[in-house]
Amino acid sequence: MNLSSTEEPKVIALYLPQFHRVRENDMWWGDGFTEWTNTRKAAPLFPGHYQPREPQNDFYYDLTDPDARKWQAEIAKEHGVFGFCYYHYWFKGKMLLETPLNEVLRLGEPDFPFCLSWANETWSRRWNGADQDILMAQEYGDEEDWKEHFDYLVQAFKDPRYICIDHKPLFTIYRAGDIPRYREMLSYWTELAKQQGFEGIYFVETVSGRPPFKELDGFDATFEFEPTYTLAWDRANRNEIIRQVPSYQNPKKSFRLYDYDGMWDQILKRNPDRGEKKTILGAFVDWDNSARVGDRASAFTISDSTPEKFGNHMAEQLERAKRIGSPFVVVNAWNEWAEGTYLEPDKKYGLGYLEELKRAVGQACGKKKQPR
Repeated sequence: MNLSSTEEPKVIALYLPQFHRVRENDMWWGDGFTEWTNTRKAAPLFPGHYQPREPQNDFYYDLTDPDARKWQAEIAKEHGVFGFCYYHYWFKGKMLLETPLNEVLRLGEPDFPFCLSWANETWSRRWNGADQDILMAQEYGDEEDWKEHFDYLVQAFKDPRYICIDHKPLFTIYRAGDIPRYREMLSYWTELAKQQGFEGIYFVETVSGRPPFKELDGFDATFEFEPTYTLAWDRANRNEIIRQVPSYQNPKKSFRLYDYDGMWDQILKRNPDRGEKKTILGAFVDWDNSARVGDRASAFTISDSTPEKFGNHMAEQLERAKRIGSPFVVVNAWNEWAEGTYLEPDKKYGLGYLEELKRAVGQACGKKKQPR
């Protein structure tokens, strides 16, 4: 699936594969754990708090089911999503949550574009506050390890559905600055890709909410992961979009809520110019990670999202992408249910967010590209 870097921007949705049972999660979190385990136990913490988040028709799917994956691709394509960006978990030869993607590759279905984002963080028990309790440590190794990783990735890169830009497979790295010899690794992978007939690899650095932040060389583009990028780096007007609400359980405790429109206003007014380096714009549907972290202070909740608001902001972001030449707007997310940001239909809004995305994409496609 080769695209030109000068094409109209397309919508890619981040895709979480943790909706199936794996041995490691059984051991760490209890038998049968999946992402649905977190969402099912969620409860409202303050007045007006939208929890639990429940899928429409109680469709608690299992991503080892090809029919579930087909359903996702069909409704995504119907509503303006160009492709999925699957999270990829690789720990120096050890993979986690790889079955859905492996099945997509093995079966050749669904017929829907995709790319990969290497979520290269160490796994810990941070969901329950035990940050230092390491479950799976991230290590990077040397050329031998990089070669093993590339040999797995190239199977996906060669799939005709894989998203390429100018004959380079699109590959995102979540925390590239954590890789001690990242420049050497990227250069090595580039040479291996050329040996496989590609022009190289279109490397994308993700910038999110964890300092220190500095732009890294060797990357074709920088992806602004929303809303945490804006929360971390646009601090000047943060207090203007926060309000405090009392806790249901403890009258002495309160929660900070961030205003949805206020967060989007900060995104849309920011100057995304990075000179010669491309900026891939981010977007988000909603955000509430209390299903994962409970009522701890680390809970991050954005209030007052609606499908109509999302659609309006997405239309603006797509127009902004045209102006700056961003090849994509990457939406967080397709199915991050425990972080409260998902395009999939739920019981409260049904297909509302998807329908608004379709409207925004149609509106953007109907307008000519503006000069930079």
